[in-house]
Amino acid sequence: MSRAARRRAFRRGHRAELLCLWHLRLRGWRILARRFRVPSGEVDLIARRGRVLAAIEVKARDSLSLAAEAVGPRQRRRVARALDHFVALRPELARLALRYDVMLVTPGRLPRHLADAWRNEGGSR
Repeated sequence: MSRAARRRAFRRGHRAELLCLWHLRLRGWRILARRFRVPSGEVDLIARRGRVLAAIEVKARDSLSLAAEAVGPRQRRRVARALDHFVALRPELARLALRYDVMLVTPGRLPRHLADAWRNEGGSR
């Protein structure tokens, strides 16, 4: 991938994250972290609504199917590790129900929020 293509992909992802952030806020979610990174993982958004704490992976592609396919097992593990680390830093959140969501962004449409998109089978919770 060329430098220009990487730059375009980065900007597209950044815009998709902002769109999803506002989409979630308008639906009552409180954004606790954006682009949370630790050496063992990363997550695009961490949000809370009520008793649910969600790690949200954002994928922007030309179609919903391409966006959904972009979240593979390796990436799911990285998101789960990042959320575990985030909760360890914020012990007051430990009693909340953890959830892994995906938001799919395609041109000309509102983001599609897939709640509870996967379960963390090998994690600490």
